[in-house]
Amino acid sequence: MTHFLAKASLAALLALCSIPATFSTAAAAGPQTNFVIEAQYHRPIRGCSPIHAVNKARDFGLRRAHITHMSPRVVVVAGRDRRGWDRITFANVRGCPLIRR
Repeated sequence: MTHFLAKASLAALLALCSIPATFSTAAAAGPQTNFVIEAQYHRPIRGCSPIHAVNKARDFGLRRAHITHMSPRVVVVAGRDRRGWDRITFANVRGCPLIRR
């Protein structure tokens, strides 16, 4: 009978000691861990930046340049040049190469 009581009390002691350990472990895996994982796997944008496209259009002679359309393939910038309103289309890849003017 003493063996049974010793084993039962040891099992109860282990069960009571493991309950607070699970709560502290669950609390440690909170939003900070999620933020670290998201920050670790965040990839930079590899396409044509809108600011870069507008600056290139200004270098080509467009005044009041602004983006009118942006898709996964093209970035369209509109503005005024010497003859009036004009549009420039850039490819949405690194470096913003000119497609058509």
